[in-house]
Amino acid sequence: MPLPRPCESDPRPPATRSPMSDPFDLPDLAVRTQGGAVVAANDEFFAGKENLVRPEPARARDDFGARGKEYDGWETRRRREPGHDWAVVRLGMPGVVRAVVVDTAFFLGNYPPRASLEGAAVGVHPPASALAGADWVPLLPLSDLAGGTANRFAVEPGPRVTHVRLSIHPDGGVARLRVHGEVVPDPQLLDAGPCDLAALENGGRVTGVSNAFYGSPHQLIGRGDARSMGEGWENARRRDDGNDWVEVALTCEGTVTLAELDTSWFLGNAPAAASLTGTTADGRAVELLPRAPLQPDTRHRFLLPGDAGVTRVRMDVFPDGGMARLRLWGRPTEAGRAALHRRWEETSAG
Repeated sequence: MPLPRPCESDPRPPATRSPMSDPFDLPDLAVRTQGGAVVAANDEFFAGKENLVRPEPARARDDFGARGKEYDGWETRRRREPGHDWAVVRLGMPGVVRAVVVDTAFFLGNYPPRASLEGAAVGVHPPASALAGADWVPLLPLSDLAGGTANRFAVEPGPRVTHVRLSIHPDGGVARLRVHGEVVPDPQLLDAGPCDLAALENGGRVTGVSNAFYGSPHQLIGRGDARSMGEGWENARRRDDGNDWVEVALTCEGTVTLAELDTSWFLGNAPAAASLTGTTADGRAVELLPRAPLQPDTRHRFLLPGDAGVTRVRMDVFPDGGMARLRLWGRPTEAGRAALHRRWEETSAG
């Protein structure tokens, strides 16, 4: 098998890109803000393993500590014996990996020349000590890296994984690891009661957006509350007679009975109003929420009829503006529940 080549960056502005047209636009399954964590590493002498999954881009550091120059990333000592270094990441959102970014930002004379990635599906909340014996499957073969670069690699879809193991050959520093993919939720968790059918961690995904100039629409359906305006979706100021919108594919067909449209942190730039329209499995449009006025910096909660199963929901904001979170609470339909179980079985290894 030939080694994969890093993919070139996409030059198109965010406003014109479809969030699902490129595997690198899929959500980061490993990022800390979605529950990801680095649970083990064989060495972190110069810089801590936890930095690998921090959400913000790596920054340059000029400080020197007792062990040398400090870096915003994970860095191992110089290896003097055969072998390689590794770190294990627990995905905050288990799923199918489609793309990987091994970012060596600011690591120039000390980056690893090559890296590989494996994945494993392990039971609920395993201790780090149990991961060594996991059934690891290759995701990214040993591939060349460049220093000071976000090295991007597309990955052939494989089984659902809960953990990934980054191996660097032979040693060195990596600033960030991004693991983009499709969330595959556990059907049993969604069967337990009403759930947010739009949430990233439950398998919801953004399938279209009119404009994402200031903030990614993926953040709308992210975990927890936004901690600032920068953690929501915000479009550019509209100068025509239209309006902005975002479309979300639900984790499965479901009936939505409660919608939360949260404009927290958006004060002078919240939308004046919003509406919600669902799409059924056969393509029929269903009005879920007629155009309703919104207030700045407010979590709005709307009861919905829940009388039709829908697979997608489009939120229109009028005329433009930002929103922190969109929550669509409800239950899977029988057809939706069956689809969830099929997806779970299809992505299980072996």
